[in-house]
Amino acid sequence: MEIREKILNAATELYAETGFRGATTRQIAQRAGVNEVTVFRHFGSKTALLHEAIRCACATSERPVLPEVPGDPRAELMAWARTHWEELWARRSVIRTAMGEIEEHPELLPKEESATACAGRQLAKYIGRLREAGLAKAAFETPAAAMMLMGSLFADAMSRDVMPFAYRLEPDQAIREYVDLFIRAIGADAAP
Repeated sequence: MEIREKILNAATELYAETGFRGATTRQIAQRAGVNEVTVFRHFGSKTALLHEAIRCACATSERPVLPEVPGDPRAELMAWARTHWEELWARRSVIRTAMGEIEEHPELLPKEESATACAGRQLAKYIGRLREAGLAKAAFETPAAAMMLMGSLFADAMSRDVMPFAYRLEPDQAIREYVDLFIRAIGADAAP
């Protein structure tokens, strides 16, 4: 692992555990196994380092792409939703911390380039393709439909471990339910 990557991993872990104030460059350097000067040589400032660490942690990763030509909306959305939920679940500590500190440090929260934003755009385009193919027959606004499914996946991944009483279904079963409700809401359950 390269030094830069070690520093970014250490910064991400510490930020998730302690937030902006608690993630000192000294602690980041210790966790990465480098000296503090090396941290500054690579990133210039703590803010620049944490911004890059969060951007990398929230960047788009390899995920199933929703097909250009929809065939089986339920199966396609299930695979996509499961992978998106798993990515959110894996990054939940960093996302929660960034959300909690958005008032103080809005520059740290990735916006348009985040995996979640990219996933939302991908989903909205797919919904449009479902409509064009005659596979989504209900009347709805595409952005609202996309956010309905995205919001369900996001809320589940961010809240499941802190509110287990609200999430009684196992993750895979819950994701199936979210997708099935979504499919019915957009009228894709009655597709030819």
